[in-house]
Amino acid sequence: MAGIYLHIPFCKKACTYCDFHFSTSLRTKPEVLAAMHTELEQRAAELSGAHVDTIYFGGGTPSQLTDAELKALLDQAHRLFAVTPDAEVTLEVNPDDVSAERLKGWKAIGITRLSIGVQSFREERLRFMGRAHDARQSRESLRLIAAAGFASWTMDLIYGLPGMTMAEWDEQLTTALGFGPPHISAYCLTVEDRTALDHQVRKGLVSMPGDADQAAQFDRLIDRLEAAGYAQYEISNFARSGHHSRHNSSYWDGVPYLGIGPSAHSFDGTRRRWNVAHNIRYAHGVARGERYWEEETLTPAQRVNEALLTGLRTTAGVDLARLPLDLEKSASSVIERYRSQGLLDLRGARLVLTRAGRAFADRIASDLFLTE
Repeated sequence: MAGIYLHIPFCKKACTYCDFHFSTSLRTKPEVLAAMHTELEQRAAELSGAHVDTIYFGGGTPSQLTDAELKALLDQAHRLFAVTPDAEVTLEVNPDDVSAERLKGWKAIGITRLSIGVQSFREERLRFMGRAHDARQSRESLRLIAAAGFASWTMDLIYGLPGMTMAEWDEQLTTALGFGPPHISAYCLTVEDRTALDHQVRKGLVSMPGDADQAAQFDRLIDRLEAAGYAQYEISNFARSGHHSRHNSSYWDGVPYLGIGPSAHSFDGTRRRWNVAHNIRYAHGVARGERYWEEETLTPAQRVNEALLTGLRTTAGVDLARLPLDLEKSASSVIERYRSQGLLDLRGARLVLTRAGRAFADRIASDLFLTE
């Protein structure tokens, strides 16, 4: 199986915490979309013989595109690739773009799954994060989506916000669960370099909560969602039975995927490629036949490290038998140290974080990394 990721780099406004590539101007949209169609044609051979099981419109804000623009990309993907009849086709949307009419249109063109960036149900939090929607739209969009009949859908929430109390986080989870989402993604607010939030923290305008507060909110998240019938299958992702994100799971499982658009990444099993994160340079590079990407072939050690970084985030863990090097031998002392602390488990041939270990996933993975 394989997947296709389509990066739509346009947003109505900039969120304070976001470090993804995007533009708040639609001026370059015609050139970018034309280049994406060309890139799809030029790179179709890379997935020759593979069945495409997932297509994902990410961004940016893909719901900034018209139904006709989305359909044109989907139709081309179906023409060029062996897309399976039950393929998961996900569209990321913002609450302010959701209406009964748009939901009907998205469903008609072949979108099977929606990912909606709610983030919060509180007005002051949405303003702090620079979101384009308000609290009323958060609720109304979910009401409409829940009634629209999509095969699946998910919402994003953010915790670990400055000054967030456990009572507030409980309130957010209660509201979210009231809409009965098949899937919930919840992320701890992270200060990324060169974002507006980074500037605010450096200037002392914003004080981030401590690790203990964020960890406590993470624990409450797990408790509340598990009690409500959701399974945590990745650090930040919880799903009811049958509603795991197949596309995102392919990233964590090392399945090949093709990334189309400015800043999009691709992976074929041993080689990574990433497009330039600049709309005009991307569009001109594609149109003029100039190089608009960089790539690297991963060494065996790098492949092990990537498997650790992604696989340990999942509750399935890392299949040691699939790694190109013997991690048990190379990192035996680190494995035993974290096992003795109750943070890591060895279940047959799989290395799995315990619940306590999930709060330290990145640290444990980096400690296990192999050097060349």
